[in-house]
Amino acid sequence: MSHAPSPAGHSRVTPVRPVAPAVGSARRPAAGRGGRGVRGGTALVTGASSGIGAAVARRLAAEGGWRLVLNGRDVTRLEQVAGQVSATAFAADLTRPGADRRLTEHVLGEVGAVDLLVAGAGVGWAGDFVGMPHASIEEVVNVDLLSTVHLVRTVLPHMVAAGSGRVVLIGSLAGSVGVRGEAVYSAAKAALAAFADALRYELRGSGVGVSLVVPGVVDTPFFDRRGAPYQRSRPRPVPAERVADAVWTAVRRGKDEVYVPGWLRLPIRVRGTTPGLYRRLAAHFG
Repeated sequence: MSHAPSPAGHSRVTPVRPVAPAVGSARRPAAGRGGRGVRGGTALVTGASSGIGAAVARRLAAEGGWRLVLNGRDVTRLEQVAGQVSATAFAADLTRPGADRRLTEHVLGEVGAVDLLVAGAGVGWAGDFVGMPHASIEEVVNVDLLSTVHLVRTVLPHMVAAGSGRVVLIGSLAGSVGVRGEAVYSAAKAALAAFADALRYELRGSGVGVSLVVPGVVDTPFFDRRGAPYQRSRPRPVPAERVADAVWTAVRRGKDEVYVPGWLRLPIRVRGTTPGLYRRLAAHFG
């Protein structure tokens, strides 16, 4: 329920040359213990054709000091975003076998390092689970969870070898409390949150940090593409730029988790401390 994917339909990997000189330099970031203080270098952003991913690309470009490589499935839109921020575009469907490896090899071959990975690709599906097509289940799990895990697995050894870097995963409130009509999406995002926690423990002392950014409702094309527009009056959708600001906060301050907006911590705490009360409220208010 939080971010917009690039539309499907491009099954092959399509590298696109930079449309303008890359932003910043390819210098190594100043990273301390746990990957804190990452300030520049090479950033790889997935799901960058639109929505949160595109907003993150613009935010990093505005900060300066970053050489950007953008990934998405829609070649035309990806090139447009890349042109706006002077980035390299690499169009690929990361659910395809070997796409994660080819993307990583492309980035390493171009600039020799990945200092920051922002995994922003995602899709949704709205409706009762019993009516969810098998193909939609596969797509949500593959895009929202498996392709991200595979890409992190491919990129991470290079960060660990360098002794610095940060992985930022875009989660969702749906992964923390569950959302009616989004059972599989909620499950995939919950798994991503657990993955972030487990990986963070494993990487302690390596110089590589893991951040989870948890948005609620975000004003992107995500809802239209999932098959049901967002129609509630509350909570109001926040702009994708606000999520991009949270990503930058996580990168700059080395934060483990950032909620957008911050009050989202409240329902999560209520669920953790008084689950019975939370379920009654959720059943009433949806």
